[in-house]
Amino acid sequence: METRELIQNGNELRKDIVTMCYMSKAGHVGGSLSSIDILNTLYNAEMKHRPAQPDWSGRDRFVLSKGHVAESLFAVLAQQGYMEKEELGTFSAFGSRLIGHPNNKIDGIEMNTGALGHGVCVAVGMAIAGKMDHCPWRVYCLMGDGEQAEGSVWEAAMAAAHYNLDNLVLILDRNGLQISGNTEDVMALRDIHLKYEAFGFNVIETDGHNYEDLMAAFTLARHTKEKPTLIVANTVKGKGISFMENVAAWHHGVLNEEQYMQAMKEQEKQA
Repeated sequence: METRELIQNGNELRKDIVTMCYMSKAGHVGGSLSSIDILNTLYNAEMKHRPAQPDWSGRDRFVLSKGHVAESLFAVLAQQGYMEKEELGTFSAFGSRLIGHPNNKIDGIEMNTGALGHGVCVAVGMAIAGKMDHCPWRVYCLMGDGEQAEGSVWEAAMAAAHYNLDNLVLILDRNGLQISGNTEDVMALRDIHLKYEAFGFNVIETDGHNYEDLMAAFTLARHTKEKPTLIVANTVKGKGISFMENVAAWHHGVLNEEQYMQAMKEQEKQA
């Protein structure tokens, strides 16, 4: 998919996310908007996958370790054809498959996630299994920056470097905000690049909202050998909605009708 198409696609995905959160009066809209360009790039320009054959053995694996932004993943999977788009309207409703976190009863979702720090551990395990079986597929895992306070992330990082998992790409949605405020005030990450480099990672920094930069970062990761890659994607919480951008309250905010209409109007202007 070309850059222009990715931009148009991203606008539609943002509208889907905002609509899901507005209709359900639930969801983590800020982080979903900060990470959606990453997911858009992965599913349309990077990963090998087949919506018509969700269990295809040659597929690349994706794990959403920051599982609370499930609506971003649901929106992408619906757009790809893993489910009917109409099902997005059931997000967080009683009896729906589209609960507040990824649910592996849905085609295209490898594992249930939500307890922060767990997804990255399973992604490392998948990459080890791929190496043991001499499989060509790759593993991609999206993490949150607040999630870096979990000790299990660092145990997984140590194992990933120890086993030379060059088939593993961790992506850090570095929006700088978590539910209780700025990440540097809550639990400072300081120079996250140096930490991962010290663990043995190839570290790439990029603009998490620039599709050309994201595609270039994934290409570099694919050509890296003998070590795993971390892509630090600098993003904006609530990206694309003026009143949400860089506001911690929109980690789990609920839109009223006026805010919803404004958000949709802003995305229409950007289309």
